[in-house]
Amino acid sequence: MRIIETYSHLNGLEYLLVHKPELWRELQSVIAKVNAKKCKTKISKEKTMPGEILYSPIEMNKAFKSELATLGWEESRVGYWVTKDVRLIRQTLTLKADEQKKEIEESGETPIFSYNQTDFVKDRVAIEVQFGKYSFVAYDLFVKHLAFFIGDKIDVGIEILPMKRLQSQMSSGVGYYEGELYNVVRQGRGVPAVPLVIVGVEP
Repeated sequence: MRIIETYSHLNGLEYLLVHKPELWRELQSVIAKVNAKKCKTKISKEKTMPGEILYSPIEMNKAFKSELATLGWEESRVGYWVTKDVRLIRQTLTLKADEQKKEIEESGETPIFSYNQTDFVKDRVAIEVQFGKYSFVAYDLFVKHLAFFIGDKIDVGIEILPMKRLQSQMSSGVGYYEGELYNVVRQGRGVPAVPLVIVGVEP
């Protein structure tokens, strides 16, 4: 596969090029090693393209995971505690998880454990490979990467998406670079409040 487009949000790419150039080179090499032709294995059951052979999101994710794992990119989780009281959430948002729980309990509310997980993290950089439904992309950009950034686990997040030309050869409902770029730009320059690099790929 190859990178067709990149979008740098809040100087995410500039940060990588200055502070983590080796990780950006790693990602470029991983993308180049993924053989898209081997991932064209899904036989469509959709009414609009019955019987057509499509690119399989599952196979593409497997290919990326294999390459990234070889280079030491690992899954990471950030745990936190929530409650029904908005005042308490604002008060405990920036605390460490154990402190959040204690504060909520001491206020007489019930703490509920939750977490965010990202598949690939290395040296304070997170990567999400997203060939799934478009709603998952919004969750990655506006929840996952942001949670890891606010939790001081990462300095920048990277989102890998298919270009529209690739997405058109996949099942319906898959998010794509051009559409998600529009969604990010529409929010304004400072939202989400986390440095990001959005990467558009195709065979």
